[in-house]
This record gives sequence, C-alpha cells and structure tokens, in this order.
Amino acid sequence: MKPALNRPRRGIPLRTVIPNAVTALALCTGLTGVRFAIAAAAPGGDVANWEKALWCIVAAAVLDGMDGRIARRLNGQSRFGAELDSLSDVIAFGVSPAIILHLWSLQNVPRFGWIFALAYAVCAALRLARFNAAIDTEDQPHKSAGFLTGVPAPAGAGLLLLPIYLWVASGQQWNWLREFWLVAPWAALIAFLMISSVATYSWGSLRLRRHVRLGAIVVIALLGAALLSAPWETLSVAAIIYALMVPFSMVAYAKIRQQRAAAVRQPVPGSDAAPL
Repeated sequence: MKPALNRPRRGIPLRTVIPNAVTALALCTGLTGVRFAIAAAAPGGDVANWEKALWCIVAAAVLDGMDGRIARRLNGQSRFGAELDSLSDVIAFGVSPAIILHLWSLQNVPRFGWIFALAYAVCAALRLARFNAAIDTEDQPHKSAGFLTGVPAPAGAGLLLLPIYLWVASGQQWNWLREFWLVAPWAALIAFLMISSVATYSWGSLRLRRHVRLGAIVVIALLGAALLSAPWETLSVAAIIYALMVPFSMVAYAKIRQQRAAAVRQPVPGSDAAPL
C-alpha cells in the first residue's frame, strides 16, 4: 500500500519555535531581574545584585530586539508569536522594572510608592494593548511617517531605570537619587510618555546614506566597547539622549503633518476648481 503523498504534516515547524523561544527567554530574563532586586533589597543584601538586576533588563531588551528579526529571517511570523511578544514585554519591561524601582527607592514610602510603581506597570500594559489593537489598522499616521506613538516599552524601561544607572555609576555615592520626591515624579512622567500620543522616532524606519554607513559602523563599535568598559555611564548617557530627542521628534512629526495638510489643500492639476 503506497503512502499518501499529500498527507498533511503534523506538528509545529521549527522555524516558528525558535523566535518564540527567544521571546520566552526575554520574559524569563526580565523576570530574573526581580529575583536579584529582592536579594539586593534584603537586609545584608549584596549591592552587586542591583547591577545584576539591571543587566537582566538590558539582556531582555537585546533579546526582544532579536526575536522579531529572527522570525522574519526564518519566515516564522505568527499571531501567536505577536501575542507572546506583547505578554513578554509587559513582564520584562513593565512589571519587572516597576518592582526593581520600588525595591530600590519607592518602598521608602510604602503606600504611595507602590501606587507609582503600579501606575508605570499599568501604563506599560495599556501601551502594549493599544499597539496590539492597532496592529492590523491601515490608517496609522505616526507609523506611515516613520514614527511611533508614545515611548515603546523597552525604551520606557530604560528611561525608568535611569536613576539607578546614575547611582551605580557614582559608586553608590549619589544616594539623593533614591529620594522619593525625585523617583516618583520620574516614574509618573515615563508612564505618561508611554501611553501618550507623542510621536517618537522609530529606529526601524531610519535609512542610512551610503557615505555614512562606515561611520555608523564605527560609532556602533565604539558604543559596544563603551557599554562593556563603562556600562552604567554609557546607559545613562544613552537614556538622557533619548529623553532629549523626544521634543525633537514631536517637532519633526508636526512638520510632516503640516506638509501633508498642505498637500491635501492643494488643488489637483487640471481640475476646474478656482483658487480661493
């Protein structure tokens, strides 16, 4: 008896498993940062655990940037992978940074500090829910212009942890960075930027000209070397630069909106419409 040639194959293709495994690894890595933060905040805890907690969030961000590219390379995109990626982002860049910041500073004012930590985590979830709701929407003005709506979750986590970067970079000497009056408003600001409609630059839409590609490679290599030799200073500078770029992205998108509006108001060539 001859086997059926058109028998459907059972199981899940390996090309869809690999990117989802990377996403799950990002979730686990981000959540492991909470474990190190708990160990650091415990009585007699090792201060070095704060650095390990931060490294976990950084590693989760790297993995989060890899899973989508791996899926596209392997042609393994799926709706399941998109949903898993959002759930991973909520944990790795919403819940975990909020708990780390709470254990580092906000717990000094337990009742109100926890509210600010919750606010950030909830705003991260709302930002990702909004992204999922609009993923199949064709009319996305920000996306069509090469911008994002609000601060993305990984960038939000990096901005939220900026006070800890600076504190570690100072050799744990700048304890004023742990004050509630400074950390709580900062957390509220980042939470607002994540759910806002502010246009922010999308790195995926950037296109380098041929004559600057070599220079860009050199800059990236130097940034990698700086991240290895002086990680917390480098991350601090990167977070500050990103924060300072938000107003410029708003101005750039406003100019694009004006250009689009002017193009719509212009009469079509050859039409009989009289100028106003």
